[in-house]
Amino acid sequence: MATTSVLVSCTDFPCWAARTGAAGPLVFTAGFVLQEMFRRDGYSPIADPISALEADASGWIQQVNFLVFAALLTTFAIGLHRGVAATRFGWAGPGLLGVAAVGLVLAAVFPLRADAAGNAYDPGNHVIAGVTFFSCSALALVVLSRRFAADPRWRSLASYVAVAGVVGLGCFVMLGRFAMPDGSALHDVAGLLQRCTLLLVTFPALVTIALRLRRLARRPTLRAS
Repeated sequence: MATTSVLVSCTDFPCWAARTGAAGPLVFTAGFVLQEMFRRDGYSPIADPISALEADASGWIQQVNFLVFAALLTTFAIGLHRGVAATRFGWAGPGLLGVAAVGLVLAAVFPLRADAAGNAYDPGNHVIAGVTFFSCSALALVVLSRRFAADPRWRSLASYVAVAGVVGLGCFVMLGRFAMPDGSALHDVAGLLQRCTLLLVTFPALVTIALRLRRLARRPTLRAS
């Protein structure tokens, strides 16, 4: 007598995209932390932004790190768009994640450089990369929260994602006004504040969304036995 068993598969595109969404922040974080562990040139994670890792002979490693994260984030954005119920202007949230990925590409294409004293500086256009990534990733969370609220499967995440986006926007303003500019009040701890924004606000929200997408994308199938 034939029986059936239930299998849970994760082979469709949203499920694979969910994996890239969870992997992206983790891979990127591991990439810059490992580089910091082996730096011996006075680089400070407290004072220096992550992009300052580009400003020496091994800077190509961080450039690759930016590009890998951009590719993973783009794939995640496409899968997320397919994994949430469609709404009017629903493309805006995933679209903003895609623009944030463009910011990562720009960070690789226009890296920081070191002056004669070994200090990192922006020869031009890198600041655009930072503004693009931090502003668009935070805005994406705010916009996505509205789309989540309209989908019963995602509604429980809407408030958390909205708060994360608003806090991310606040951190973006703080970094741009009070930390990153030379001579600003918090410039000596700019690197720490940037990392806190990523590791405590933006990345946890992205990973949480990715895990929900993965759970929803898993499809039960029947196998005869």
